[in-house]
Amino acid sequence: MSLKSYLSIYISKLIVKRQNKWMKNAIDLQQQIMRRLIKSSQKTLFGLNHNFSKIKNYEDFKANIPIREYEDFKYYIDKVINNEKNILWPGLPKYFAKTSGTTSGTKYIPITKQSIPNHIYSANQMLLNYIYEKKSGDFLNGYYLFLSGSPELTKNGEIFSGRLSGIVNHHIPFWIRKNYLPSFSTNCIKEWEKKIERVVKETENKNITIIGGIPPWIQMYFDLLIKKTGKNIKDIFPNLKLLCHGGVNFKPYKQILFDSIGKKIDTLETYPASEGFFAFQNISNKEGLLLQINSGIFYEFIPLEEYHKKNRKRISLKDVQLNVNYAIIINSNAGLWGYSIGDTVKFISLNPYKIIVTGRVKHFLSAFGEHVISNEIDTAITETCEKFKEVKITEFTVAPSVNSKSNLSCHEWYIEFKEEPKKLIEFEKILNNQLCKLNIYYKDLISGKILKKLKIKKLKKNSFINYMKSINKLGGQNKVPRLSNDRKIVENLEKYLN
Repeated sequence: MSLKSYLSIYISKLIVKRQNKWMKNAIDLQQQIMRRLIKSSQKTLFGLNHNFSKIKNYEDFKANIPIREYEDFKYYIDKVINNEKNILWPGLPKYFAKTSGTTSGTKYIPITKQSIPNHIYSANQMLLNYIYEKKSGDFLNGYYLFLSGSPELTKNGEIFSGRLSGIVNHHIPFWIRKNYLPSFSTNCIKEWEKKIERVVKETENKNITIIGGIPPWIQMYFDLLIKKTGKNIKDIFPNLKLLCHGGVNFKPYKQILFDSIGKKIDTLETYPASEGFFAFQNISNKEGLLLQINSGIFYEFIPLEEYHKKNRKRISLKDVQLNVNYAIIINSNAGLWGYSIGDTVKFISLNPYKIIVTGRVKHFLSAFGEHVISNEIDTAITETCEKFKEVKITEFTVAPSVNSKSNLSCHEWYIEFKEEPKKLIEFEKILNNQLCKLNIYYKDLISGKILKKLKIKKLKKNSFINYMKSINKLGGQNKVPRLSNDRKIVENLEKYLN
């Protein structure tokens, strides 16, 4: 056993012990964080405008701090962009994480000196949990490959801006840096296809033990590597132990990734965003992400069915319930207040607090009143593929097809198959049945003949890669929405129909 492995096991025990202590006191910790955040920001412009000095408890907090999405926050963000100090948080943020917005163009999310540890140490904590689980840190002696955006940053006044993954790249701990891939110069390549080709060249002869990234881009890397070498991934990287993933639901990609590897390996799911690193899977073979309750973030939740109501219910961690879809709201030491990040989550455990990510507030399909969410779409396709062992899916998205009374409307599934079902009509039928089981409203619309059964539209190879390239969102942290309430995406996919 190497010294690095030995020390990692010792540290993992300390970290998990501390983590368990936090979890037993989660509600008190969250209240303490709320009070610290308010106290720290009383003299900021936001604090003065929202009576922070008068906030004594959570009821006061809700009465003075409204829920905001990015567009509603822009007044304050623009002031910070102009290098005005003490606006949302004392002083200036160290970075702006740039991310794509649906209605506001590029979003600039502040990252402060105080919030950086949340982004960095949460990932470290996840790996230490894995070492604790396996009672081994031997995989640390290999190389760690993380497919991410460019680490190049720009500077406006005193504030650096860039993609979150690029910012994090500048804060990689020393014990990881030496074995971290790709190299800085390769990571700076802006064109994703050229970047992946360089990554393949740079890594094919290395002892890779950990790979991380968004599943479709990991698959793209695997495809190029297999094409170049003619080998399965397990033969190229015999010591590959762990796949870390996030950004999209892993289930639809799991089998095709394992097929490319040539065997099953351990996987860990992460839940990072520009606004914070919120949760991670702390046990590799057990569903659920451990909520980061002691990381400078005070969480709030709104039941999804109330999110768009005027007098929506808003609760803290103390009042959450199992198996309810919540929009997640954060207040953080990055200066985000009552901020809706746009994601929906569901608690599957309250001791400790564990969540699964179920979708997006704005990414749902309810053109006919069915309100189908991403998690239901992902589960339906995954369970259907389990019944059709030959089927492998590269990517897919779902949209409504609205027709006249004489020709019933339906859901259209645009699917890029790597391996097609032998009986497509039967595949459609089973998929439709699975969705009916998961969503009672969809089932009622089908049985009431308001909707006809879903329709699959097959796409040519590389359709989604070409689509993402056409909108300048190929690679990095970009991903295709699983479903939409309109046909904007699928209209662009029509030209790729098989």
